[in-house]
Amino acid sequence: MPTTRARLGRRPSSSSYSSTITTIIFVSLCVLGVWLLTSTSVVPPKSTTRTSTDSTSSASSSFASTIMNAHKTISNSAKTPPVFKDTQGDLPDDALKTGDANRPQDTNEIDKLQTDVSTDITKDSGGGDSFNGNGENGKPEDEKKNGNLAVAENSQGLRGTESIEEQEKQKQLETQTSEESSITHRQEAEQITAGVGKATTGKEKAEEDVSLDSGNDAHGVSTDNAKNILSDHEQQKRLEQHQQQEDDQMQQQQKQLEEHTQGVTSKDQIKHDEAPNILKDVKVQNDHKAPVNLTNNLPVPKNENHKTETIVPKESKESKKAWSTQADQSVNQKERRTVGTNNQDSSVPEQNWQLCKAEAGADYIPCLDNEEAIKKLKTTKHYEHRERHCPQEPPTCLVSLPQGYKRPIEWPKSRDKIWYHNVPHTLLAEVKGHQNWVKVSGEFLTFPGGGTQFIHGALHYLDFVQEAVPDIAWGKRTRVVLDVGCGVASFGGYLFERDVLAMSFAPKDEHEAQVQFALERGIPAISAVMGTQRLPFPSGVFDLVHCARCRVPWHEEGGALLLELNRVLRPGGYFAWSATPVYQTLEEDVEIWKEMSSLTVAMCWELVTIKKDKLNSVGVAIYHKPDTNECYDQRKQNKPPMCKPEDDPNAAWYVPFHSCMHKVPSKEKERGYRWPVEWPERLKTPPYWLNKSQVGIYGKPAPDDFAADLEHWKRLVSKVYMNGLGISWSNVRNAMDMRAVYGGFAAALRDLKMWVLNVVNVNAPDTLPIIYERGLFGIYHDWCESFSTYPRTYDLLHADHLFSQLKKRCKIVAVMAEVDRIVRPGGKLIVRDDSATTKEVENLLKSLHWEIRKTISQNQVGILSAEKTFWRPNASAAPT
Repeated sequence: MPTTRARLGRRPSSSSYSSTITTIIFVSLCVLGVWLLTSTSVVPPKSTTRTSTDSTSSASSSFASTIMNAHKTISNSAKTPPVFKDTQGDLPDDALKTGDANRPQDTNEIDKLQTDVSTDITKDSGGGDSFNGNGENGKPEDEKKNGNLAVAENSQGLRGTESIEEQEKQKQLETQTSEESSITHRQEAEQITAGVGKATTGKEKAEEDVSLDSGNDAHGVSTDNAKNILSDHEQQKRLEQHQQQEDDQMQQQQKQLEEHTQGVTSKDQIKHDEAPNILKDVKVQNDHKAPVNLTNNLPVPKNENHKTETIVPKESKESKKAWSTQADQSVNQKERRTVGTNNQDSSVPEQNWQLCKAEAGADYIPCLDNEEAIKKLKTTKHYEHRERHCPQEPPTCLVSLPQGYKRPIEWPKSRDKIWYHNVPHTLLAEVKGHQNWVKVSGEFLTFPGGGTQFIHGALHYLDFVQEAVPDIAWGKRTRVVLDVGCGVASFGGYLFERDVLAMSFAPKDEHEAQVQFALERGIPAISAVMGTQRLPFPSGVFDLVHCARCRVPWHEEGGALLLELNRVLRPGGYFAWSATPVYQTLEEDVEIWKEMSSLTVAMCWELVTIKKDKLNSVGVAIYHKPDTNECYDQRKQNKPPMCKPEDDPNAAWYVPFHSCMHKVPSKEKERGYRWPVEWPERLKTPPYWLNKSQVGIYGKPAPDDFAADLEHWKRLVSKVYMNGLGISWSNVRNAMDMRAVYGGFAAALRDLKMWVLNVVNVNAPDTLPIIYERGLFGIYHDWCESFSTYPRTYDLLHADHLFSQLKKRCKIVAVMAEVDRIVRPGGKLIVRDDSATTKEVENLLKSLHWEIRKTISQNQVGILSAEKTFWRPNASAAPT
């Protein structure tokens, strides 16, 4: 500085003065160039929001002042060279905060959208500096912007010295950087989204699309042109367009999903474990009253969400090829398949219900009381008149109620007494009262628990049988029993205390309403006879067959009836025969015993024991069916003959008796080769003979299908049926699954004090052997015909996708009339089917004056719960 002062004391020459000015300008330009290069590397594109026009105007207005200050700038630079520090170091504390205050106002909305999407993805991905708004050195963009603004202010407008060419180069550099940044952001977003698998819908998706598609809009610069910054109106319009596009796409996908679900094949099958969320946000309706909390009968808030299961597994087409049906197996079904076929419009007209005018009155069973068909029989020698003879056209009339009918007494009290007026028959009390079958006691019919062979009670008799053969092991090895000629079914009624299910049957004969007594008591039974046709059960499914004075001539006609028992008895199972030929010495009894002994030896049945009960003065003979073919192969005479290979032992629907024996399964993977696991493990254990190579009903390998079906029904019963359908399950004793598959519905109710008769339709895959294998019971039936039971005998019927299939074959009105016949007043019906069919059933139930308790619908699937009332045509007054 002294040298400068000395020089200023002298008058410089003109050439020296010009040289000095040139030097100053040169140095100034160099400093300015260095500053521009450095500031360009520090300031990110986002901090530069001026357009080229703004830069030019600013440069023109400040050019003079910049030149005037050049001497001072050069002088200062001589003292202290220019140093460009980290932008964050000199920022005030409040500049570290991100927010709208430090953002250009015309980019606030898109910055917000970008921040929202960035936050969502960063949370899932755990990083991504470029996408979460961090620039160089990991610093937030807003912090860098604030720092750059501070640097710009401290520079005292030096940027105004930029030339027009330099401004254009700067603009191109910014635009190129912005485009590269946008591409990088988009690529990283796609990678993060793919890696995390985060699904976005609705507004989230729209926001993501806007922020990503707008390129560098989030930085305040358009991808296409630095001048094109989205206005608030344009941003809102673009957001609405994305929202509308997303809504349209979602609606289209939903429509495609519904169409796909209705036509699903085995490859696309909705598996049990893949579709547990059935009935999301379901629509619950009640036509007669406000929603009710079923646990405490309090009103349910209107905004209550009922989230349950509705996606119903559908049968795969491949399974239909892999599984035979009872109709296919039964050799004489060709003619009967056409009976009741309905090729007309299945729409339901308004019904004008009438009472049936059948001679049987309140006890009318259409297929057993067809007097017209019975009169045409050529003979009744083999009880043909007690067999099924269904009307050509199923009846659509309603059965009347007995005078004085009341709601049945609940189990377990019903085992000991019932209302007399519900089954007003006294003949059995008069004939069998001394044997403790049934007695009249005021307004009740009482059941002391006895029978012809166990006057002193069934429990003592059960213990007596097991003591005779401990291997019977009630409730463990022996779980499913067939009781032939059951009377009032006290034997089966008391087997419940041993955890055993008994299928009891007896004909509708002169022993007035014995099966009706059994069902009124809450004991499973059907009306059937051993006449000329096979029983409606598969082969080899009953663990034990019982006959106590059942009045069946086993020894006659080559043992045809006993051979039918042999068909349904499991290999290794027992036949308990308690009858007078076992323990009496009358001539007739002795002769029957001889013939019976010869027959059982020829059948390879082993007589295990003959045991006498001193208390009841009776005896029992217990036989064991072979579990190998060794005895069959060693017989000297083929009498009774072995069945031909083409004779299907499982064909049982209207199939006549074949007086022959089927060989015992000899291969390890064949059904019947070995005994099932003990109860209760067998309930949930897939049968060993289910092959993994076989496609299950719902498309999985058969054992997996079985297990998934059980879990499906356990979830559905616990989440929906128990508390969501308006049913008091403590009042349910007699139940029927009208379309059972694996018996999952019955298995899910195993802990309740009730029983479920599983019905496998004759035109459905034959899964009834599986049901028996797991320790449950059932029967074959065609719902285009009447069921072999008395009116008013069931507390609950369950129809899972039954009616939609029946509509293709028979008249739905007749089926609903049959449902009304079977269910007791106060009894329930649960329907799960497609929404259209469910609505059709609902309308019919309303015409029958049933009370609709609940209707639930979602995705073309509906659940309906209804209760039968006491209404009858021309007799609608309900009893007190």
